Amino acid sequence: MEHVFTIEPSAYTTFDNESELLEKGKEWGLISEKAAKMKVLAYKRDGKSLSCEIVGYTDKVTAVIRFENGQLHSIHPSYLKEMQAASFGGKAPAAVESAEEAALQADSEVAVQDEAEAVDTATADAPPWDTDAADNAQASDPSSLPATPKPDAPAKKSKKEKIELPDGKVSVTATVQEFTTVPNHFSDNDDEVIIYEAVTISEPLLELGSAWSSHSATLKKLELAVGDTITFEAKLVPKKLTKHPVPYKINNPAKIQKV
Repeated sequence: MEHVFTIEPSAYTTFDNESELLEKGKEWGLISEKAAKMKVLAYKRDGKSLSCEIVGYTDKVTAVIRFENGQLHSIHPSYLKEMQAASFGGKAPAAVESAEEAALQADSEVAVQDEAEAVDTATADAPPWDTDAADNAQASDPSSLPATPKPDAPAKKSKKEKIELPDGKVSVTATVQEFTTVPNHFSDNDDEVIIYEAVTISEPLLELGSAWSSHSATLKKLELAVGDTITFEAKLVPKKLTKHPVPYKINNPAKIQKV
């Protein structure tokens, strides 16, 4: 039977192995820290409980689950966690649908906000001799137009060339720059993250500068400090850290060693 409510992801990241799945499940609070195996989860809606399993994620705050009929569905991990409680289900069907859509919509609004902040920054940095601003002023006051044609405006510089990140996991070296937190709109607690500097992919050789990752339970066991350099294997994706100028995210680092 087809589920008409599903929000299928256009693309998502799958887990390379069971260890990554377990780490993500613990990070999202779907299983206990002592769990050795991922359990079958319940997706509750319209008074029904449907069995599902986590198969991946589109970003840090959007999990991808698969139902028994093979359909995929995007859902916020915190909302999926609420569904595992025996008391869940008191909400009316319309409220359940609204809450789920609101969670996904909030993620989109965060992305839009980041883009708006980038535009505001570019506008604030515009030089006082901005030719576009001069043209607008002249258009509002024709008498201010010069008697002779003004020279052509200098050609705008092309945007900085975009870095193409390798697909799949790569070997990385990075130095801990800062421990911080970022707001989580769906939890009472902020998310703990680590910001790294001198981030370098060994093969192909590629210097990224800065990147960030979740301060997961695995990383906490290493008792890292600012200035520590580590090597690990991970997949890197272009994802900006909220309210920080850090453009890349490190997903599921493994085989971590202090240098």
